[in-house]
Amino acid sequence: MASDCARMAGAARPSNATLLARLRDGEARFELLEDSGGAASATPPVWPGLSCFARVATSLRGGWSGALNKVEHYGVQRVTGDGRCMFRALVKGMAKNKGISLTPREEVQDADDLRMAVKEVICDDAIERQKYEEAVIAITVEESLRRGGHRIRRSDFWGGESELLVLSKLCRQPIIIYIPEREYRGRGNGFIPIAEYGLEFSKDSKQWKKRVPVRLLYSGRNHYDLLL
Repeated sequence: MASDCARMAGAARPSNATLLARLRDGEARFELLEDSGGAASATPPVWPGLSCFARVATSLRGGWSGALNKVEHYGVQRVTGDGRCMFRALVKGMAKNKGISLTPREEVQDADDLRMAVKEVICDDAIERQKYEEAVIAITVEESLRRGGHRIRRSDFWGGESELLVLSKLCRQPIIIYIPEREYRGRGNGFIPIAEYGLEFSKDSKQWKKRVPVRLLYSGRNHYDLLL
């Protein structure tokens, strides 16, 4: 890879549409870079012409709060662990913010609707996909967009960062992810925020009315519950 990059030094940066097409087809690869604190690099980025190696700063991957010394306290509402737990927790939280109680059947249906909405935006609509570049990046760090699109059709698909990036924007819903304090410090009964998505929607604007964040608890065992 290094030799390919060296040979293509000075090549023009591909357009976003080209990058996204290569991600979709599994032709793009990523090199995650640590944030350099905003300092300009003396070396211009390298953009290979045939097999694009997209360089992605870690700061692009979600809105990490960095507040690991901040402990908050909530009640935990357990969510069924059937593979769609993240989507279940999200629809339960959004419904509760509206004062609505979902039946078990409605919860499953709404969770599957969210999952399929992500598929339609990211996998089925090339134009819409360009609005969610961070989500595409998050997906394709580990697999091709085509493969991810195939897996997301399954009802037991595990949602994660890429889906949160899409749904926070698509639903105009602020979402905050927490971990148990005891998993980070080895003790404590509180919860620590580790990632934030769509916080702009927690404030009023001309385009939308502010919404209360949905708080999800990630247990570290690939499971999400709802914090209230």
